[in-house]
Amino acid sequence: MTAPTAALASMAGVDVLEALLDGPRARGAFLLRALLDPPWSLRIEDEAPLTVLAVLRGTAWLAPTDGAPRELREGQVAVVRGPDHYLVADRPDTPPSVVVYPGGRCTSAADGRGLWDEWSLGIRTWGHRADASCILLVGTYEGAGEASKPLLNALPAVVALTPEELGTPVLPVLAAEMQVEAPGQRALLDRLLDVLLISTLRTWFALQQTEAPGWFRAQHDPAVAAALGLLHQQVAHPWTVTELAARVGVSRASLARRFTALLGEPPMAYLASWRLALAADLLCSSSEVTVASVARQVGYGTPFSLSTAFKREHGVSPQEYRRGRRSSEVDAALTGSVQAPS
Repeated sequence: MTAPTAALASMAGVDVLEALLDGPRARGAFLLRALLDPPWSLRIEDEAPLTVLAVLRGTAWLAPTDGAPRELREGQVAVVRGPDHYLVADRPDTPPSVVVYPGGRCTSAADGRGLWDEWSLGIRTWGHRADASCILLVGTYEGAGEASKPLLNALPAVVALTPEELGTPVLPVLAAEMQVEAPGQRALLDRLLDVLLISTLRTWFALQQTEAPGWFRAQHDPAVAAALGLLHQQVAHPWTVTELAARVGVSRASLARRFTALLGEPPMAYLASWRLALAADLLCSSSEVTVASVARQVGYGTPFSLSTAFKREHGVSPQEYRRGRRSSEVDAALTGSVQAPS
């Protein structure tokens, strides 16, 4: 096998969707079964970057801030992109009776009283009564970093798939496990929620065909797919377009042209943006992480060169960015401090 052919083969299992999904990964995600009788209407103001919403029984209407309401039937799964507020209701014209805030805190829309204890129905279950006519599964991803922005930006306000389109049995498994308390249960639920999210998004992107984002369509161009895989696998390598083209077995001009046509920017511009996105997330991963260590991990020779590029991209220094992100996370935690148990 020649070197270029080997490179293409080695990249066959690497895709950008996997890298982008590393940001919105469930870690102690908020999960809830909501059991509701009409008339009911929930105004969601949790500002989560992504929410998975599935109808286990009955029907529901989902009304984003921008866009027409859509009916979700039994077995359908929807992914709602935040942070915009939206309504979930028995009918699109039912006025909100409950407001949901960050952390799962919920109050009466009429008088502001807390409703979690009043409406609690058991393990991860909340609502009117056990045999309510509508059962919703809600899984909320409460954090997403810079590296997942290309994924989030490619999504409409609502992605919805029928059971036939989704074609995976994970939904009933997740619904059943949500009612179980056992060692390791939170980790199990996080993994099942991730599987449901990935299956939904992968299927939806595939259904878009020519309308899918360039980084998804790139899988159909072996050279561009291999180049993307190399950039994501070896982000700290001192890449040039010439070396990248040689590794994937095409000319420099051909790779630059095909890459730009699919991704909307040349390979080195894409790499620079990806490095800075990863740097932003690494900076906020731990208070022990230094700018110097982040610079080494993402391919910058010195902390100064990373800081200069980072400030040009984000408008603030790496340290200021980290302080700002932490401040936002603290504010969100305080807002949702009276929250539903996980």
